[in-house]
Amino acid sequence: QVQLVESGGGLVQPGGSLKLSCVASGTIFSINAMGWYRQCPGKERELVATITTTSSTNYSDSAKGRFTISRDNAKNTVYLQMNSLKPEDTAVYYCYADIQQRRNLFSGRYWGQGTQVTASS
Repeated sequence: QVQLVESGGGLVQPGGSLKLSCVASGTIFSINAMGWYRQCPGKERELVATITTTSSTNYSDSAKGRFTISRDNAKNTVYLQMNSLKPEDTAVYYCYADIQQRRNLFSGRYWGQGTQVTASS
């Protein structure tokens, strides 16, 4: 089994910062891409940022210049540093990881449970 556990969400004033973390644990042979999605109230889930095993990154237009994704492969952890938060960033943030559990198995995508981020005064 594999688990992804997120932390770091909360309430912050507009213009503030938060750093989300997501740790993968369980039966893991290798982790390929990792990333973050979010679901804003009344909207569909959308991609925020992704990072490959070689730390190549990709961001949504709304995240570019304000958010930074990073990973620590030794700790099976992906981070999302969010700066200059806006009210429209309010959402539940979900991490994912493409994990190969055993050498001869295909990778599967696993998800965290979600963490609430609220930017409000």
